[in-house]
Amino acid sequence: MGLYESIGMDGGRLEEQTDGPGRFKLYRMVLNRDDVSIMRESWGIVLALALGVGCVAPRPPLSVKDPDPSIKIPAMKVAVEKKDLAAACQMVRDLESDDPAVRLYAIEALFRLTGERFGYLFYADDDQREAAVKQWRHWAAQQGCEGFEPPATGPAGGGEKTP
Repeated sequence: MGLYESIGMDGGRLEEQTDGPGRFKLYRMVLNRDDVSIMRESWGIVLALALGVGCVAPRPPLSVKDPDPSIKIPAMKVAVEKKDLAAACQMVRDLESDDPAVRLYAIEALFRLTGERFGYLFYADDDQREAAVKQWRHWAAQQGCEGFEPPATGPAGGGEKTP
């Protein structure tokens, strides 16, 4: 075997090994004790982060009926992309949500599915939204959505038409 020569470096030393003239030189890095402990700590941190990211609860399937807005809102977007009018029934219910973000996404999704707004403003208070919600409920009843009753008609059988 050849001879090792040490070349000083910050944080350790590089050793060079030769087997004689014109032969290949081999190099190896010899680290100080402090460098090894730093590397171990670094790998420990990387490993902890990698395992921590993998420990997230699985996300339930997207559904417009889910009470969690982080599930409901993406489901509304998917329903619009798929032009799923069956999901519109739940979106009409969501127009009365306490969460303004849910109301915003519900009216935007309904508008993109139907082209209608009926004057609905998601940021208005309950009283100001009431007339528009009635029109949306009437629309839902016409679509055959469960839980929405068609408005009562007068004695002549001619109910009010909504724009």
